[in-house]
Amino acid sequence: MEAQNLTAVSEFLLLGLSDDPELEPILFGLFLSMYLVTVLGNLLIILVVRSDSQLHTPMYFFLSNLSLADIGFSTTTIPKMLVNIQTHSKSITYAGCLTQVFFFFLFACLDSLILAVIAYDRFVAICHPLNYSVIMNPRLCGLLVLMSFFGSLLDSQIHCLMVSLLTFCPKVEIHHFFCDAPQLFHLACSDTSIHSILMYFIGAILGGLPLFWILCSYTRIVSSILRIPSIGGKYKAFSTCSSHLLVVCLFYGTAIGVYFSSSISSSLRKGAVASVMYTVVTPMLNPFIYSLRNKDIKRAVQGMINRRVKYQHLC
Repeated sequence: MEAQNLTAVSEFLLLGLSDDPELEPILFGLFLSMYLVTVLGNLLIILVVRSDSQLHTPMYFFLSNLSLADIGFSTTTIPKMLVNIQTHSKSITYAGCLTQVFFFFLFACLDSLILAVIAYDRFVAICHPLNYSVIMNPRLCGLLVLMSFFGSLLDSQIHCLMVSLLTFCPKVEIHHFFCDAPQLFHLACSDTSIHSILMYFIGAILGGLPLFWILCSYTRIVSSILRIPSIGGKYKAFSTCSSHLLVVCLFYGTAIGVYFSSSISSSLRKGAVASVMYTVVTPMLNPFIYSLRNKDIKRAVQGMINRRVKYQHLC
């Protein structure tokens, strides 16, 4: 089969999650609802953190940046899928596909790095509480977020460059609801062994190292918590980490689960369905996890509601 140069490929076909036309309205309603909940929930976290002066702390600064990354992560994939379902089209342009690859890796890597930064913040708060305000100063917090962004930007640029160098065969059907780099490698007619090795190497560095740092941080955190004499002190210390730990388990657990399931299973469609967990469900659940398990967030939200009601009465 003769290879077709990438510059001649005008569009790809996103086969989505199902071939059944009767399921399309259900999928549209389901994913539209999940996307709206994701955006509104994370915007609420950002608004609450910005509006409440008591939440102007490093932990909530990082949390608001995580919410911003989650909004971007979901916006990269879901709107295009909704448009394709509504218009009964499966196409995505070459430029649109590269854009999805770029922003997908940008926000996925940013999520991973910010979760590692939050783990460092909790490590300093519990293991070095007396020096917390000195260590976690505004300059360091801004630098950590800036480094996370530039690291994610580098990761996304490398993946986008690798995809742009591929040579594709005429059949450009992607068994997914977004342009997934591994599946684009699978569609290529040229040799992608070097690209695959580089992709997994970068993933091990920018995905594995943050996870390793999180595990090391929580090993030290648990060790410090166990040395606290009172049960109340142990509970209070652990409660400040439980939400973050649950988010870490959801993000990395689902992503690793999808990776292993796609390696074992030969069904590309099943891999696409499984990837919904970390691309759609996890960003949607994060605001609920942080708000329902966080007294400060609930207090700030209640304060916003009370101020709104008071303002309406005055008007």
